[in-house]
Amino acid sequence: MFVFHNPRGVGDVLIIPLKEGDRYEVSHESYGPIVRITGKGGDVLGYNIFRASEHLNLQGAGKITLTDKFLGELEALFKENGLEDSLDFDLSPKFVVGYVETKEGHENADKLSVCQVDVGDEQLQIVCGAPNVEKGQKVVVAKVGATMPSGMEIKPTELRGVPSNGMICSQKELGIPNAPKEKGIYVLDDSYKTGEAFDF
Repeated sequence: MFVFHNPRGVGDVLIIPLKEGDRYEVSHESYGPIVRITGKGGDVLGYNIFRASEHLNLQGAGKITLTDKFLGELEALFKENGLEDSLDFDLSPKFVVGYVETKEGHENADKLSVCQVDVGDEQLQIVCGAPNVEKGQKVVVAKVGATMPSGMEIKPTELRGVPSNGMICSQKELGIPNAPKEKGIYVLDDSYKTGEAFDF
């Protein structure tokens, strides 16, 4: 899971995104430097922590990996300011190296493939529309619960009636600079290990 701190762009604010939501249908509650952002249905969409560097030991700027130690700092800050929300976040990596075990044609869509992808600790069925996906490739997988650079949250879904749990990513979808313009997934070389976190 990632949090974001961009002091040059938005000021000394730590942004903790949790879920997608309609940004025009949100409410805000302040607890000292912490602002809880709640969606229309009452779901917590995320938190903003103002004057973050005064309250937290921030290492670096930009996208920051949330560790157990950092989570402990956040929990202490929440408690100190009377905010009793659970911070039981899943800290397992959501972008990982996958290995395409099998690729089959989709029964209801010529341009879609149904792939079985090994991500180290489990095998995921992922429906993929990329023309260059093939059996035997190492690829970048956004697992369920991942938040893409675009803000889209990866959820279990069905594509033309076939379950899909995750997404095989292109360089463009990952926000990698100078990504190729042609459509297609990001195929990794053999130096990558199946199941390891993919940092980008």
